[in-house]
Amino acid sequence: MSETWTFICASEELLPGELKTGFDEVTGSPIVVFNLDGELYALEDQCTHEEFELSSGTLDPDEGSIECILHGARFDIRDGRALCAPAYTAVPKFPVKREHGGIWSRDDRD
Repeated sequence: MSETWTFICASEELLPGELKTGFDEVTGSPIVVFNLDGELYALEDQCTHEEFELSSGTLDPDEGSIECILHGARFDIRDGRALCAPAYTAVPKFPVKREHGGIWSRDDRD
C-alpha cells in the first residue's frame, strides 16, 4: 500500500461539478478526482468493463455519476459502484484530501 500522497491540483482549480486527473506517484495508477457539491471523491480513472479512462466520459453532477464514453457503463462517483451494464464490477475508490492549498489522492490498495 502506498503511503505517498499524489498532488492532483490546487484546491481552487477543482470547482463543484468538475473533475481532475493525475497518476499515483508510487504505483502509476490513473486517478480521477471529482468535486460533487464541495465534497471530493477519487476513483481509479479506468472503466472496469473495458479499461478505458473514465475521465473522458460524461460527468453527471446531479446524479453523482460518470458514464464511460466507450460503451456507456455508468459508475457512482461517491463509491465507485457500477450502475448499469456492461460494467458489473466497481471502480476502486481512493482516499482524497485537501491540504496545503491542494487536492491530494493515492492508490491505497494492498
